Amino acid sequence: MCEGSVMCRESQEACHRYVVPFEAAPAQLSVLRRAVRSQLGCWGASAVAEEAELAATELGANVIKHVGRDVAASLVLELRNDRVRLEVHDRSRALPASLAEVCAENDECGRGLHLIAAMACDWGSVRTATGKAVWCELALKPAECEERAGCAAAVLSAYRQLSSTSELDPAALDETVTDVITDLLHWLAARGGDPDGALGRAQMHYEAEAA
Repeated sequence: MCEGSVMCRESQEACHRYVVPFEAAPAQLSVLRRAVRSQLGCWGASAVAEEAELAATELGANVIKHVGRDVAASLVLELRNDRVRLEVHDRSRALPASLAEVCAENDECGRGLHLIAAMACDWGSVRTATGKAVWCELALKPAECEERAGCAAAVLSAYRQLSSTSELDPAALDETVTDVITDLLHWLAARGGDPDGALGRAQMHYEAEAA
C-alpha cells in the first residue's frame, strides 16, 4: 500500500515516508529491493528505482557484515520534492569513519558502496536514539526525462506492432532502438535535414539530462 504524506524531520516540507523492518540476512536483501521498487512505483518515482534498489542492497549488506546476521534493522524510504532518501537503521552506535571503512574487508561490498557514493547526491551516517542510521540521497530525474521516456516507450510499442515483433528481450530491444534511430535519420535526410547534426545534438541533450 502506498504511504501518505508526512512531515520530514529535517524540514517542514511535506514528504512521503515508508518504513520496512527486516532481519539482517542475505535472503532479506531481495525483499528490500522488491519493497523499494514497489513503493517508488506507487509514488511515481520509478525512474530512480534501479539506483534505489542498489542502495538498499548495499546498505542492508553493510548491516549483515558489520553488525551481525539476523539482527533487527529497518529501511526508511522518503520521497521529497526533488530527492529520494534511503536510511538503514540498526542497533549499533559505531559510525563508519569514511566510505572506505564501511566495507574495508569486503572488496565487492566496497565497490557497491563506492558506486552509491558516485551516484548519490549525498550520503552519511548518524547516531540515533537506538543505534545509528547510514543514509544516501538520490536526485529525482527531471519531469521532462520521464516524459521523454514515456514518448520513447510509445514509439517503440508502435514500431514493434508495425514490424510484427513480440515482446523483446534486452538484446533485441537494443537492436530495435538502433533500427528506430536509423530509420529516423533516413527520414530526416530525405526531407533535407542534417542527420549528423541531429544525432550529435541528441547525444548532447541525453548526456546533459542524464547527468
